Parts: sequence; C-alpha cells; structure tokens
Amino acid sequence: MTSETKASQTNQDLATACGQQMYNRDQAAQHMGIVVDGLAPGYAKLHMEIKPTMLSGHNFGHGGVTFLLADTAFAYACNSHNVANVAHTCTITFSRPVNLGDTLTAVAQEAYKASKTGLYDVEITNQQGKTVAYFRGHSYSLNRPVLESSDA
Repeated sequence: MTSETKASQTNQDLATACGQQMYNRDQAAQHMGIVVDGLAPGYAKLHMEIKPTMLSGHNFGHGGVTFLLADTAFAYACNSHNVANVAHTCTITFSRPVNLGDTLTAVAQEAYKASKTGLYDVEITNQQGKTVAYFRGHSYSLNRPVLESSDA
C-alpha cells in the first residue's frame, strides 16, 4: 500500500468515525428516521422516508423536513475532517413537491474548504431520482475536534 493510499484510507476512517459520532449525538436525525448511507471526507449521503407526521397543511412533505435532511447531510460532510463546524448561512430552493411515502436522499459535497469557513452543496432527490431541492450551506469552524482523543 502506498503512502497516498494509506492517507486516503486514514481520511476515510476519520470521516466515518466523525459521522458515526455525529449520528450518535444527533437526536433529531434519529427521531426523524434519517439513515446514513455513505460518508467520506467532505461528503455525506443520507436518506429518509416521508411519513404522515411530516406533511404540511397542503398535504405535501413539509419544507422544514426536507431542510432538516439537507442540513443534516451538510453537517456530516462539513464535520468529516474532525474539525467541528456549525452552519453559518444556509439556503434551499425547492424544485418539486414531496409526497407521503417518498424516500428522499440528500448528497452533500464539499465545494470549498478553508481554515475557518467552508461551502457545501446538497442535492435532495426522491426515489425516482428527481431533484426535489437544492441546498447550499456555509460552515464556520469552532476550532476544536469532533472526536475526543479516545474516539480518534
């Protein structure tokens, strides 16, 4: 194994450990039934099913629920380098309605990362692969690790 391969694997292991730690502490994600499908440095893929308690007054999936899924994917992606980050600014654009029983998948990708800030794009799709929303999150570093030294 080359040193580049070892570093890549170490980064992957770190991203996985950070995501697991985040999920273990994330009562909102657990309560909403969010499932983590994939983690990598600067990347997270999550999904959830839309249940009756997640519907709006128009009988569509509530926009806040879609935002929660996107924000959670953003959080796991921006904390994947073992530096704690929080959301600074987030925007979402809804492109089509979400229905009862839909399975939404959020894929977050790091677009830019600096010492104190980062930029992440999240695409949310339904089970047919159709985009239901686009989310952009700006992160701000807290300058502390996600993992405690005994977790790393």
